[in-house]
Amino acid sequence: MINYVLDTNVLLYDPNAIYGFNGDIVNIPIMVIEEIDMFKKNMDQTGYNARYIGRFLDELRKNGQLNKGVKIENGTTVRVNVCNDHIQTKISSDLIKDKADNLILSVAKWLQENEDKDVVFVTKDANLRIKSDVLGIKSIDYEKDKVETDKFFEGTRVITPKDEIIDKLYKGETVKLDGEFMPNEYMRLESEANSKKSVLVRYDKVTDSIVKIKEFKDGLWGVIARNSEQRFFYDALTNDSIKLVCVAGIAGTGKTLLAIAAGLAEVIDEKKYRKLLVSRPIFPMGKDLGFLPGELKDKLAPWMQPVFDNLNFILENSNADSTYKELFEQNLVEIEALTYIRGRSIPNQYFIVDEAQNLTPHEIKTILTRAGEGTKIVLTGDPNQIDNPYIDYYTNGLTYVMDRFRDDEIAATVSLLKGERSLLATKAAQKL
Repeated sequence: MINYVLDTNVLLYDPNAIYGFNGDIVNIPIMVIEEIDMFKKNMDQTGYNARYIGRFLDELRKNGQLNKGVKIENGTTVRVNVCNDHIQTKISSDLIKDKADNLILSVAKWLQENEDKDVVFVTKDANLRIKSDVLGIKSIDYEKDKVETDKFFEGTRVITPKDEIIDKLYKGETVKLDGEFMPNEYMRLESEANSKKSVLVRYDKVTDSIVKIKEFKDGLWGVIARNSEQRFFYDALTNDSIKLVCVAGIAGTGKTLLAIAAGLAEVIDEKKYRKLLVSRPIFPMGKDLGFLPGELKDKLAPWMQPVFDNLNFILENSNADSTYKELFEQNLVEIEALTYIRGRSIPNQYFIVDEAQNLTPHEIKTILTRAGEGTKIVLTGDPNQIDNPYIDYYTNGLTYVMDRFRDDEIAATVSLLKGERSLLATKAAQKL
């Protein structure tokens, strides 16, 4: 039996983390309860998790005393530990005595010295894992929903078949290739003899064949695909059989721009969807949404400005008569705060979630389960630019969905590699 000590960020990341330690003892320092209490009024996923944990522990105490430990259905004992003066003396005098992180860590140290069980400190805070290691306490990251590096699916690759394969594809013939392919995997087929002779294709699982993608020579709404990966992206964005599109790429690769251009084409030109819905997670720097003046649309404006910028660029490029404000007034385009999406049903809409790398796997699940009949969801983001302190490259919602849907025929993944915003933007993303 092991004494696991959970840090605050573990429970805020996954309120059901307690169920992941079958038959062991899960210790929750009372300082963790104090920190969780500070989040309970938040209207985002973190606030929801904080309230869930509070209700869970409140129900649990009906079955016994939390300070002595209460068993749950899977055999795990849940115990709330007090950080008193006696415990605080167990940590180094070099550490700030009343700092929350150190009080939490002191519980692990006390358990290690006073109970005959192995102690493991579980935290998503790298600095706290370092402190734990220095104090001689085993520490681990909470890795539920983590994507392994060798499983990371980029969605595109280059293959060099014989010339006759490429010739058949240009003639519109059905082609089958040897090898294993993921559903809707995009490929650039290059001639063995001449790399300039190539064709862009997608694997169709239904027919078990390789199909040539559309050309998009004139682009969509004045936005022309400038490289192979962007053409792959356009194909996925406009393919009716693909209901979920994930795209990852560095800043300036055109993720949001192309997604919005395709969304406008599908909603306004093709009339396949009722409206274009665009959203992105809100991570305030200094002021939360509620502290900003004005109505909800005014509060959202600072965070949605990149969306407005892209809409302006597209409308100017396409010589459209409408302004983006008129598209909003006609209810063809709408912006939405993800904070208020829980409980909604979203049918027959083209739904773009920008900056999806800042969402947790649980938040992504909440969004995807809102999709009603006829809705297409596009997730865009850069896993290398994460602002959410509780997730990283391997545990964010975008890479999680890319991994879980890699073998599903209703989903497609595209990785944009080449920056097209400007030479400066590309070099900055690569060098800085």
